[in-house]
Amino acid sequence: MTTSSPPPLSYKDAGVDIDAGDALIERIKPLAKKTMREGVLAGIGGFGALFEVPKRYKEPVLVSGTDGVGTKLKLAFEWAMHDTVGIDLVAMSVNDVLVQGAEPLFFLDYFACGKLDVDTAAAVVGGIARGCELSGCALIGGETAEMPGMYPAGEYDLAGFCVGAVEKSKILTGQSVKPGDVVLGLASSGVHSNGFSLVRKCIERAGNKLPATLDGKPFRQALMEPTRLYVKNVLEALAHYPTTPGSSSGIKALAHITGGGLLENIPRVLPEGTAAHLRAGSWPQTELFAWLQATAGIDDFEMNRTFNNGIGMVVVVDAASATACAATLRAAGEQVYQIGVIAERGAGAAVVVA
Repeated sequence: MTTSSPPPLSYKDAGVDIDAGDALIERIKPLAKKTMREGVLAGIGGFGALFEVPKRYKEPVLVSGTDGVGTKLKLAFEWAMHDTVGIDLVAMSVNDVLVQGAEPLFFLDYFACGKLDVDTAAAVVGGIARGCELSGCALIGGETAEMPGMYPAGEYDLAGFCVGAVEKSKILTGQSVKPGDVVLGLASSGVHSNGFSLVRKCIERAGNKLPATLDGKPFRQALMEPTRLYVKNVLEALAHYPTTPGSSSGIKALAHITGGGLLENIPRVLPEGTAAHLRAGSWPQTELFAWLQATAGIDDFEMNRTFNNGIGMVVVVDAASATACAATLRAAGEQVYQIGVIAERGAGAAVVVA
């Protein structure tokens, strides 16, 4: 009596579809091609991407940043809104790199799922490519990982990695910040990509009493509005108002307002002994943030420590340059508010909103 052998198992039987992965690569190649820029020697398709630092840099210092999108993805899954979270992914890293005064050069992404849906993945990567294109940053590689059993059906995770460059003499350290300098706030496009664990609790608490619109946009669109990309406009302002070693003028520090809000992020770029005194009401609270605050039932302190609360990037500039710098940023397309000044810290907090 013979015993028949079990049928052979393929990788696809185990839940990994190589053909779907190949199809995705073909879909994203033209998207990545749109992001190509000087310095790219070899991009998507190889085992490693090659990039040459542009020769216009005399003493280039590389600046790197990595981040994800957080629980904002849970709403993307629930509402089937996948085309903008890729922009969030890029923005979280390139805006961080920008804070050092650096120009983002290239970006790599990591997309992980249990079962690859080519249409969903292509929408996500399309957003990543769009974010890179808007930032002047090349999408030169990444990884798509299909891992059966690791993620619930229809869900995925995202991570990204950016490398930028800045002239050694132009690195923004914040060490030249001094009392009397002016704090400018650049408006955010919404919640960006932080605080969504509380956002989701607010949605749950509101139940079926959700507003139809916020700030003129459908409710879901208002919440999923991607993180604003400040790169090109702020780099333009830095070119007009640079801080050189030993100088007391120009843009002295930048702060990307992410998790921890205004209260936790501004101190990261202030020298010891200084504080940012922000004027309450010097920038408008949008309907979106007003709704979140009312629904969560939290005070102004907690709002400014949890969310960007309407300010996505802070620029610290000397008082003599502040008005002209703000005008340059407005002309480039930013909404700019003069939200405070730098003062001696004394025994108080590093950021005071009053």
